[in-house]
Amino acid sequence: MAIALSELVGYVAASLTTAALIPQALLIWRTRRAEGVSIGMYIVFSTGVALWIAYGLSARAWPVVVANVVTLGFSLWILAMKLRFERATRHGAKPMQ
Repeated sequence: MAIALSELVGYVAASLTTAALIPQALLIWRTRRAEGVSIGMYIVFSTGVALWIAYGLSARAWPVVVANVVTLGFSLWILAMKLRFERATRHGAKPMQ
């Protein structure tokens, strides 16, 4: 079963945009710091990604679904780390390393 060129382009584009979040997530994880991360941006971004998943499911656009499920995971991980490390800093504790 051959994959259509448009679907291949979709998978490549989705992979690249999803992979773009990896350096941010790893930097936050390694440094345990997320001062420059906007909570509002990640809430809006995660909501948008969830809507892309809904769209992809309704359109049966699997590159959209797969990429956005992974992207949502990274986005929520970054958001969770931001909240965790910010709370630790606010309470005067040094974030766990």
